[in-house]
Amino acid sequence: MNKTISKVYIAADHRGVSVKLYLIEMLSAIGYNVVNLGTDDMNTPVDFPDIAKTLADTMANDEKSRGILICGTGAGMQIAANRYRHIRASRCERPDQARDDRFHDDINVLALAADDVDIEVTFMVSRAFLESPFDESERRVRRLKKIS
Repeated sequence: MNKTISKVYIAADHRGVSVKLYLIEMLSAIGYNVVNLGTDDMNTPVDFPDIAKTLADTMANDEKSRGILICGTGAGMQIAANRYRHIRASRCERPDQARDDRFHDDINVLALAADDVDIEVTFMVSRAFLESPFDESERRVRRLKKIS
């Protein structure tokens, strides 16, 4: 477990509810402080941009937090989350992607595809995202400043 993370905010649209609930259980069991930002109703459609905004607004004042967003493909959440200046979101399907995206690009939000990725794999990807460091070399920091 990465003890430098204050909270893990997690949110999903209606298609990602079951994956979200599974991840809350699994990540909490290994010691993360997981905060559920909704939705919890898989039968009532919600718009993914609204869910991404809720997570982005919540993370705005907590630089030590990380976020996980889940929708059917993960792409919509990634696109919506990246509209916010303080968010660096990436859609990952494999643990090595999450490790690389943290190491190279200091992502702070993970976007997951509920329809395309096995539920146990989403846990492995989430752990890689949460436990991987950022390479704070000058060139990586310089690049991030250019996109901020």
